[in-house]
Amino acid sequence: VFASIYPIASDDYTDLADSLDKFKLNDASFIYEKDSSVALGQGFRCGFLGLLHLDIVQERLEREYDLSIILSVPSVRYRFTLKDGTVLFVDNPAHYPEPMSIIKSEEPFIRAAMMLPERYLGAVMKLCMDKRGINSTLNYPNPGRAELIYEMPLSEVIFDFYDRFKSVTQGYGSFDYDLIDYRESSLSLLDILVNGEKVDALSQIVHRERARGRGLQACERLKEEIPRQMFKIAIQGVIGGEIVSRTTISAFRKDVIAKCYGGDISRKRKLLEKQKKGKKRMKMIGNVSIPQSAFLAVLKSDTE
Repeated sequence: VFASIYPIASDDYTDLADSLDKFKLNDASFIYEKDSSVALGQGFRCGFLGLLHLDIVQERLEREYDLSIILSVPSVRYRFTLKDGTVLFVDNPAHYPEPMSIIKSEEPFIRAAMMLPERYLGAVMKLCMDKRGINSTLNYPNPGRAELIYEMPLSEVIFDFYDRFKSVTQGYGSFDYDLIDYRESSLSLLDILVNGEKVDALSQIVHRERARGRGLQACERLKEEIPRQMFKIAIQGVIGGEIVSRTTISAFRKDVIAKCYGGDISRKRKLLEKQKKGKKRMKMIGNVSIPQSAFLAVLKSDTE
């Protein structure tokens, strides 16, 4: 599992680098390299053994090294076969190959083994099917206990599967998984545009069926966090040139006809038209400032 780590304050970059060096001495399985984002600045692309390992690293960096960090959307290592025969492994959306050059895209699959009370079986099976699970096996090792085995994409598990699994089993279920192989899948690169500008830190490699939902989810959360401006702000989820989701932050509006009592209607129309042109001009030159809380909302709380 891969994710990028950025310091909330850019001045803490050196402290983050020193902390990762020290952490690496104690954990040989942890790997990292320098990374950068237009939106979040300098950071590091890190590799983890799994979701638990990722949570442990994040908690230790914050608790032991007193760092305030942002963790990007977790990603897995996808495999792409290009037209020239090259096989490319991609774990960072920034390195997604040109779509026209891809002849086959694959994602890692896992075999998930779950032990749970029999009464929660229906809810867990529905959750697994929602996560594109296939080839289920059901055993009853003990009275009242069930063992459920599913094969499913690793990318579906790394988001919110474990939290939802614990929720539907009320904490009485256990979950373990093993990586089995790569399987062909319909993958796309989802970009998020704010006022027409791509926010690279929010880009994700997603299954085509999930693109619309993931895009709408990110747009809605950005809408909640980005402050209103004097002009409308369009937030879009885009795959290639296709807009798959969109929401709009409405503009503040001044009542320019408040002082017009009666009189010719053309006067009011002229004032409204003048205001409209002014907002259009402002939108063309206006830069939208995205607060850190918006990234935290989208990147750290990806629940459906």
